[in-house]
Amino acid sequence: MANNKDNKPKNGLKIQSILYILLFIGFGYILLKDDGSELTGEATYTEFKEYMEKGYVSNLVVYSNMGAMDMYIKPDSARYVFGDRAVAQPMVKPMLNVGVGSLDNLQEFIDSLEQTGQFTGEVEYRKRSHTFTDILVSVFPFVLIIAFWIILSRRMGGGAGGGGGVFSVGKSKAKVYEKGQADRVTFKDVAGQAEAKTEVEEIVEFLKNPKKYTDLGGKIPKGALLVGPPGTGKTLLAKAVAGEADVPFFSLSGSDFVEMFVGVGASRVRDLFRQAKEKAPCIIFIDEIDAVGRARGKNPAMGGNDERENTLNQLLTEMDGFGTNSGVIILAATNRVDILDKALLRAGRFDRQIHLDLPDLNERKAVFGVHLRNIKLSKNVDVDLLARQTPGFSGADIANVCNEAALIAARHNKKAVDKDDFLAAVDRIVGGLEKKTKVLTADEKRTIALHEAGHATLSWFLEYANPLIKVTIVPRGRALGAAWYLPEERQITTKEQMLDEMCATLGGRAAEELFTGHISTGAMNDLERVTKQAYGMIAYAGMSDKLANLCYYSSTDEYAFQKPYSDKTAETIDSEVKALIAQQYERGKKLLLEHEEGHHQLAQLLIEREVIMAEDVERIFGKRPWASRSEEILEEDKPAAESTPVTENHDHVEP
Repeated sequence: MANNKDNKPKNGLKIQSILYILLFIGFGYILLKDDGSELTGEATYTEFKEYMEKGYVSNLVVYSNMGAMDMYIKPDSARYVFGDRAVAQPMVKPMLNVGVGSLDNLQEFIDSLEQTGQFTGEVEYRKRSHTFTDILVSVFPFVLIIAFWIILSRRMGGGAGGGGGVFSVGKSKAKVYEKGQADRVTFKDVAGQAEAKTEVEEIVEFLKNPKKYTDLGGKIPKGALLVGPPGTGKTLLAKAVAGEADVPFFSLSGSDFVEMFVGVGASRVRDLFRQAKEKAPCIIFIDEIDAVGRARGKNPAMGGNDERENTLNQLLTEMDGFGTNSGVIILAATNRVDILDKALLRAGRFDRQIHLDLPDLNERKAVFGVHLRNIKLSKNVDVDLLARQTPGFSGADIANVCNEAALIAARHNKKAVDKDDFLAAVDRIVGGLEKKTKVLTADEKRTIALHEAGHATLSWFLEYANPLIKVTIVPRGRALGAAWYLPEERQITTKEQMLDEMCATLGGRAAEELFTGHISTGAMNDLERVTKQAYGMIAYAGMSDKLANLCYYSSTDEYAFQKPYSDKTAETIDSEVKALIAQQYERGKKLLLEHEEGHHQLAQLLIEREVIMAEDVERIFGKRPWASRSEEILEEDKPAAESTPVTENHDHVEP
């Protein structure tokens, strides 16, 4: 069977090549059949009589079995018959084809002209058979039309080997994976999602050993929906199921059902489940199901017909309708579960929702272990440290870090990928490309240094602020400078922690105002983050005196087009947000004035080196008053020797 599948594309290419050759020959024949060697045309019987009476005709060839004749014109008379064509082609044999109604009348007419001397040429009677050229001329236009239509239909069907062209537009586009493929993905290739793996492993185990569950009266879930942020491994987990299961696996995307033609989406759904029932037990995987499973009725179609809704209705019916789908398990993946139709999420269609969250510290360590298998590592690479330095990274981000580190090492002609390459890779992914050619004036550089030193100073003296790792004023991406931290991974956040983070974020703007006498647009990103955080604290988390314990956030679409509070409450929220931000801004300025000398030393060091590490900040301010677990980790990773000056070329990066 495998050989036949492999030969289909080759046979399709051969057929398409033959069709192209036919088209080429046909157009070539049309262009070359009138090669200019003869001056030819057609004439009516009336014109024939006129030319005969005027003496323009040299001889005639009459085809008695076809009711036609060839009338040859004298060369010196051709210009009277063909006009400019005869002038342009004087060395040709002019001839006109004439239709003959009655051979007897023709002979009488010729005899009368011969008697009067108006015609002295020869008359030859022949029987003409249909030549290959005649057949080709009559048939070839239809051949060209058919060939062009076949090529067009194959294009619409997905190219060579498309499988039916326009006739397969209603067929399912699912790819079928059978057991034993060489490049299959297994559960060993999926790391960091232990709970999700357990859920899908149970589905695979049921398909392999159903008696274990049915003896106790259990039934396998009809469907499982993989939900999680982008890059967390939903599709990878589905590939692992395909690799581990001993049953056929149908894979397709939600957009494969969507088509501009009416009824095609529903037809593809029916065809998919028909194929699945024939191969049951089996698994169907629909990736990005939100493309077809969006909630109905939100945007009613203007034309009275919504093809996407019709497709969804058919999908709902096939998944759990009157028909039986025993042995067919549905897997689907989406990162937008909030917009899916409620009927699609109910038990009986998707009995389980398997959540894949961003990996925590231990899970990131396991993910790094998977992606570092094929990379030549230096001895100084610490996987634990890499996992701690990439909080908030998804599995796809970690894969990208490993790949970027290998590319950076190769760029520097290294034999193995070392720690600095991974740090540079994290810097590249999070901060963007380093812009060494960006020109800054002395005043701009000083303002940026004061700004970043303000962040570093406040984060050093605030108890709940994230531990500082590195400060830089090297432009990277859209940022002219950045302060890098190692945040603790918290499950809940207290009001005090949020206030300290807000105060540290406002430290850049506060330092600009205090020590330059003016403010700049450099704090725009800081202000955006602080404003969103403040509104979240007041309107959602109830962290306000006037609006204590009130939450105006709705996880449903009930208040999609209206505010769930009055205008007076909105004014209260605005005033509380302004007061909260102003309070933390003044708190930040007060702290900066208390440590003004150290702040200036830090800013000057930034101007000189452009990049400074936490060790340099510690030499200026002393040991941080509050040591968190993250700082204890950094202390363990700190080298025993004195820290050497760090320049922008070292690329030491922590997020």
